[in-house]
Amino acid sequence: MAKAGLLLVGEYPQWLLDSLETQFELHKLYEAEDEDSFIKNCADSIKAIGTRGDLSATRELIDQLPNLGIIGVYGVGFDGVDVAAATERSIKVTNTPDVLTKDVADLAVAMMLAQSRGVVGADNWARSGSWASKGPYALQRRAHGRKAGILGLGRIGLEVGKRLAAFDMDIAYYATTEKQLEQNWRYCSSAVELAEHSDYLFVTLAANPSTTKLVDEKVIEAIGKDGTLINVSRGSTVDEAALLSALSSGKLGYAALDVFNNEPAIDSAFFALDNVLLQPHHASATHETRQAMGDLVQDNLFAYLAGKSLITPVN
Repeated sequence: MAKAGLLLVGEYPQWLLDSLETQFELHKLYEAEDEDSFIKNCADSIKAIGTRGDLSATRELIDQLPNLGIIGVYGVGFDGVDVAAATERSIKVTNTPDVLTKDVADLAVAMMLAQSRGVVGADNWARSGSWASKGPYALQRRAHGRKAGILGLGRIGLEVGKRLAAFDMDIAYYATTEKQLEQNWRYCSSAVELAEHSDYLFVTLAANPSTTKLVDEKVIEAIGKDGTLINVSRGSTVDEAALLSALSSGKLGYAALDVFNNEPAIDSAFFALDNVLLQPHHASATHETRQAMGDLVQDNLFAYLAGKSLITPVN
């Protein structure tokens, strides 16, 4: 009996490909020279799509696959998948939440520390010989005891807050509804109110139409000329043009960013700024977490084939 077809939108680790190949016939769309012809040739055999959080599964693609039953996302974010189009045809969508939560929170706090203490600039100062020839590096700002805001208090936001508590920070948050928390964190009624509170504003929002550019010009300027914006959610949650303008003019002091619009071809205007820390969307990129993410993608896809309940369904 022929194996079910799995359409791979983007690359997966080789160990995961080897494992998936035991149950599926793999069709690597990312290697196709002519994607339309490639899809047409394998469309009827495709029972599953494998994609990533930084890639997509559009309505157009879904509509071309008459026997599609599941879309597995290697990542927690599924904003690139047209979930409505999938749901209309009872196609299941799964993602990989929880397993990457703590790594993302770790990097968010690491970026705060790196930016506030000038870690990258200080490294360059020591390596270049400036320490010996010009003297000590410029004074930076402490992190402990300051005010932090968490915009979006889901799994990742909660983990960020737990880490910030160890720095004796005054923590506040904004979410669509006030949470029942063990921690005595202040609830703010708007993103602007939270930004006004914050020396460091952490963006940990889920990406969806309601959060697109939620961090707009008003929010950015409310953080202030001495404040820092830290984004580990999605580029779409921040008005990037407003962010660049505020960083350039000094209305916003600093930014530390792991996500951008148009990744990986990010706006080159960022490269000219010395008050922004840039990271290549790698908050979940540890050996341990990527293994766990792959295991969860595979377990969901194999469960679908076996007619079992999915582990992490989105719809």
